Amino acid sequence: MGGGGFPIDLLLFGMIAAFLVLRLRGILGRKTGFERPAQPDAPQAAVPGMGRTAPTPIFDGRVEPVARPLPDPATPAGAALAQMRALDRNFDPQHFLNGAEAAFRLIVGAFAAGDRVALRPLLADDTYRSFEAAIAAREDAGETQRSEIRGIESLNIEEAGLSGNQAVITLRIVSDQVSETLARDGRPVSGADAVAEITDIWTFERILAQPDPAWRLSAARSG
Repeated sequence: MGGGGFPIDLLLFGMIAAFLVLRLRGILGRKTGFERPAQPDAPQAAVPGMGRTAPTPIFDGRVEPVARPLPDPATPAGAALAQMRALDRNFDPQHFLNGAEAAFRLIVGAFAAGDRVALRPLLADDTYRSFEAAIAAREDAGETQRSEIRGIESLNIEEAGLSGNQAVITLRIVSDQVSETLARDGRPVSGADAVAEITDIWTFERILAQPDPAWRLSAARSG
């Protein structure tokens, strides 16, 4: 940080935070958690079990696939998704999955970079405290982390539940990543500079039928 005047690093962090918040808003949408704004020229794809079509999301000019398997309506998870839909007509499971993938990429990158500002709006309170403690421990040890997501192999709803207005959805995310932690002198501490398949079990939660549309990560563990 420099001498007198407004701290330049705080200004830069503020600009980065504003950019990420705006991007996050684009992902989460104004009406539904994890919903991208409709693209007028986007191809249409059927949404299984929802009885209507949904636009294929476009990220950075690329058309992203939306066809992901959803739980059978006869299963507890499928029934819970239907209840969420009844409580919040803007909720769409396929749009949720598309946004969850984008959030997964943002969170993995922000955690590796130690970007607390980017992480805070994406995580529930307890989860943020756990992530922040891990980042602080890494910083105290002089370690750095590198994480690159090379691809998402699968992203499926494992469980879903609704208690009152509290919606909870657990995902199994299988991704190809390069993930390694380096010591202060550059020696590898964990992971490897090679692509590996990683399975994560992430749980998102949201209070439905409230103005805040954001789904936040409430639990994360290895699969």
